[in-house]
Amino acid sequence: MHSRRKFLMQTCGGVGGLALTHLLGGDGLLAATDGSPGKTHHRPKAKNCIYIYLEGGPSQMDLYDPKPMLNQLDGQALPESMLKNMRFAFLAKESARIMGTPRTFTKHGQCGMELSDLLPHIGSIADDICLVRSMHTDQFNHVPGQLLMNTGSAISGRPSMGSWLTYGLGSQAKNLPEFVVLIAVGRGVPGGSASWSSGFLPSKYSGVMFRNEGAPVLNLENPANITAAMQERSIAAVARLNALRHAEVHDPEIESRIAAYELAFRMQTAAPELMDLSGESKATLEMYGVDRQEPKIEGGNTLGGTGLFGTFARNCLMARRLIERGTRVVQVIHASWDHHSRINTELPHNCAMADQPIAALVKDLKQRGMLEDTLVICGSEFGRTALGENRPGNRAITGRDHHPNAFSLWLAGGGIKGGQVVGETDDIAWNVAKDPVHVHDLHATILHLFGFDHTKLTYRFQGRDFRLTDVAGHVVPKLLA
Repeated sequence: MHSRRKFLMQTCGGVGGLALTHLLGGDGLLAATDGSPGKTHHRPKAKNCIYIYLEGGPSQMDLYDPKPMLNQLDGQALPESMLKNMRFAFLAKESARIMGTPRTFTKHGQCGMELSDLLPHIGSIADDICLVRSMHTDQFNHVPGQLLMNTGSAISGRPSMGSWLTYGLGSQAKNLPEFVVLIAVGRGVPGGSASWSSGFLPSKYSGVMFRNEGAPVLNLENPANITAAMQERSIAAVARLNALRHAEVHDPEIESRIAAYELAFRMQTAAPELMDLSGESKATLEMYGVDRQEPKIEGGNTLGGTGLFGTFARNCLMARRLIERGTRVVQVIHASWDHHSRINTELPHNCAMADQPIAALVKDLKQRGMLEDTLVICGSEFGRTALGENRPGNRAITGRDHHPNAFSLWLAGGGIKGGQVVGETDDIAWNVAKDPVHVHDLHATILHLFGFDHTKLTYRFQGRDFRLTDVAGHVVPKLLA
């Protein structure tokens, strides 16, 4: 029986060569040529990315951006001039009032970064992270906000950031996908798979969603009585059919289809080993909090979901294991941080779930010498208002509405200058007061860290050269080491 590579090399010329090139490139046996994926514009600082996405909009003034003035102004109205051009998802701005916070902030690390009492573990890595307090976006609702943050456009159908990175960097993984998505579901992700889709890029650059239990990908395991040899012959037969079809219609997606079958075959061996945590030390499992006891929450439920402490911890650990095994981009998603109500009950619960595993991930990467070239991002689509939400029909004001004007996120590793705060907001975190960073600027900076000029990493589609940053964006030098 011929090997798969020999078969693909000999079958139908062109597409066999394309598939073989893909496989040899994955083994590092072919060098990238000018203009091809895998050739950067300058020397990169980062080669891997772990993107922790806390869907829903965590409250910046309760976590990252201390505002003593909020408590002093609690119950007061904002000037009409500040509300005039504002749009809110639910808040009735005419009768809204400023809402203080019960949170306390303390300084952490040698850098003295001030963080909320809800983030003690992230506080322990303060000297490794760059906290950006001056983020702003154009979108005030979840789906367009998530799409903009993840794809550079509020319109569905554009390639995600992870897809742009894997497209630009070329293949590295042999037995696992280049881009993997791990989700701990609370209410679900409103933007859905569009947040990790390849859009109009070839589908091989899409994120592959892994499950939390059992086989990581549905239908990956062979049915009973199907041997590996039988499976290999089936793949060869399908590849031949795909090659014949490609010769007829010249559809580039056929190359992606062949690569997908090949990858699925290799994953049947690699995936079980990936998911098996028995080789991890007890100290590592405890550091991530994999077997933590989840505390009870008032009311018995939370928008972010219950029963997810172990799932989120395993996902953070799995992100490190995936990067170790060659995956380029891992997106770890938790939903939801959309606290229109019960913020003083649900936000502490979410933070208790996320704080320890996220900090453990950064520490683990650092102690293994992986943080230097692995970029870690922790963020969301927007922040929350300084005003308490007074949605009509709700008597109690216990949460905050969406706020795109100013919010916070942080980055670590991969060429980021840690131990610093970039940007400032005004006294109530309403507007950016210093060093504004738009979503497009963030994307331009991330691409720069991976060796790309964001204006030159493009893909021609329907007569236009598209890019992650659309027609905007500037690299933010203050973020760079």
